[in-house]
Amino acid sequence: MRRQIRRAAAVLVLLAIVATCGAQDPDGSAARWNSPGLVGGGGWPFLNGPLSADDGEGASYLPESSVVRLADGRARLIPHGATEPATLAADDPRVAAAVHGDHEWLSRGKVPGAASGHRDMAARALLDLRLLTAPSGASTASWYGMWNYVWPRDAAFHAAAFAATGHLDEARQVLSFLARVQSDDGRWATRYRANGSAVTDGRAIQLDEIGWVLWATWFTGRYAAETGADDLVSGLWDMVERAADWVTDHLDADGLPPASSDYFERHPSTEQVADRPTLGVSAPLLAGLRGAAAIARDHHPRKAARWGAAAGSLDEAVRREYGVHGYPRSPLAGGNMDASVTFLAPPFAAEDPGVTGALAVAADRLRIPENGGLLPGENWAGSRTQAWTPEVAMFALADTASGRATGWLDWLSEHRTSLGVLPERVNAEGEPHSVAPLGWTASLVLLALTAQEEPLPIPPA
Repeated sequence: MRRQIRRAAAVLVLLAIVATCGAQDPDGSAARWNSPGLVGGGGWPFLNGPLSADDGEGASYLPESSVVRLADGRARLIPHGATEPATLAADDPRVAAAVHGDHEWLSRGKVPGAASGHRDMAARALLDLRLLTAPSGASTASWYGMWNYVWPRDAAFHAAAFAATGHLDEARQVLSFLARVQSDDGRWATRYRANGSAVTDGRAIQLDEIGWVLWATWFTGRYAAETGADDLVSGLWDMVERAADWVTDHLDADGLPPASSDYFERHPSTEQVADRPTLGVSAPLLAGLRGAAAIARDHHPRKAARWGAAAGSLDEAVRREYGVHGYPRSPLAGGNMDASVTFLAPPFAAEDPGVTGALAVAADRLRIPENGGLLPGENWAGSRTQAWTPEVAMFALADTASGRATGWLDWLSEHRTSLGVLPERVNAEGEPHSVAPLGWTASLVLLALTAQEEPLPIPPA
């Protein structure tokens, strides 16, 4: 009973906290650590259930599976055909069946990271993404509270990670879900329930999500084409057309998009330049337009020309308005730096010396002395001692996709939960904090590890 009370109290605390995707605690307070990871099973559908912090003591995953060996030697999993976690004897046939199912799924694609010693982190990230993705393609940011929704931004990266690791069926399902919930005008709501209904809680639309979905569709299409699955992107054409047309129609005379909330989830009025878009909006939309133009090139040349011209105008505007100042978050001299400068680096854009220099400046300014991680931005309103793993992973991806050595993947590996799961944040003491797993971080890590082994595709300019 006491454990149930503690768990209920933790959930109430979590519900009071703003969700992932760069959101911050309103008062900088810390959420109680709730679970070091999820348990699941090896059969379809891939259901998940949390392992409590108490049960996590002394527990570990059976290798490359979502079955947990508890400290007493028994196994915790969701047996095939069940919907809730069960604790079974280690020699129960259902344990071996679940482990076999997980291994079989991993073997359908590839698990990067062997060369750098991070295969275990990659396998765990892949299995966690699978647990967060329903048969409908609803891929949630994490598993509880304000995280347990489909955020188009996060889901787009989930699709890209599935594609890069050879799990094209899952990538297709995620993108198809996003196509089904897209608004008629081409945009997306900030988040959706697993049944596809939009959450209307007053959050402003975040325009960067359009760019990320377009980029992920093009990115996934590149991997699909290598396997002969050319119909993947063609089946998503209506979604691409609506989204790319919306962006093209709404670029201002100066070539930039409207001011909007982005992954920071702040109202534009709180930015250094309130009436101009942040780099966190402009850069993803540039990657998305380039991806859309590339998708259209073979079969829709007029659309390709139109979207390509819009991408050219936006590229010029980004260089003119942000690049001249060193690519800060807002387009002004001396503007604060944030992690969105990574959105102008590979695999989202070709390597550029000015961006490479800005990456180094941003990483230096965002570094947290207490734990060695990174803040999302210089003007971060939340805790100044909590590192955010998505931002660390963004810099890891920019480095590996550019062919540079990086220590960020080691940092991420060293700051996982006791079960080896990537959390959302790391506190001042270097301990995992907030929700785990976080799908966005898992996706970025998988892309970064893949980039160490093979070049990732970059949208053509």
